[in-house]
Amino acid sequence: MWVDAGTGTLAQLQRHIRLDELDAIWISHLHADHSADLLTAYYGALYADVQLAAPIPLYGPPGTADRLAHFLTNTSTRSPVESAFAIDELHDGHQARVGPLTLTSRAVAHGIPAFALRVEVAGRSLVYSGDTAPCPSLTHLAEGCDVLLCEAESAKVQSEEEQVHHTPDDAGDAAARAEAGRLVVTHVGRFLTPQEAVARASTRFEGPIDYATPGATFSVG
Repeated sequence: MWVDAGTGTLAQLQRHIRLDELDAIWISHLHADHSADLLTAYYGALYADVQLAAPIPLYGPPGTADRLAHFLTNTSTRSPVESAFAIDELHDGHQARVGPLTLTSRAVAHGIPAFALRVEVAGRSLVYSGDTAPCPSLTHLAEGCDVLLCEAESAKVQSEEEQVHHTPDDAGDAAARAEAGRLVVTHVGRFLTPQEAVARASTRFEGPIDYATPGATFSVG
């Protein structure tokens, strides 16, 4: 399963799996740094050396299909995005099954429709924050999870109304409130080093903390 399709992720994905081997794609929100590679994936799925048995299931925020079609349409005819993707729009509390995985999505606070994801299988659980300010729905979704993969974009919070991301301190708080088994910080802003982000999160969460180094793998549970 491909979770968030930001710029460059398709190339990394294809080091491990072909597009026609994907079981599903899940998109947290439609900002380009989380969805732009869907455009390339559309062409790859239809015109590269792959053979789709059926459109790839794509779970994304409301408006995903029309947003893709708008970018891909070059004439007055709407691009047939549904020929590559079977799009299922997310809503708060959305649930789906992908093979043995149970996916639960919750709406979070990012200024646009945005969702966090809980993936469960065989008693193990991973929660991915997507992009969000601290909010109760993320805490509830992450309760008791084995791993919380949480963004730590902001170096500081300027005002409560403007906040749309977690700081590393917020990520630590989220993991502590949810009683997560482990915290992995990702989406660290350019004003902090990964080591600084981990250090700041560790002041709020006593469990193990890692940085999602590109190419790293983590065990869940």
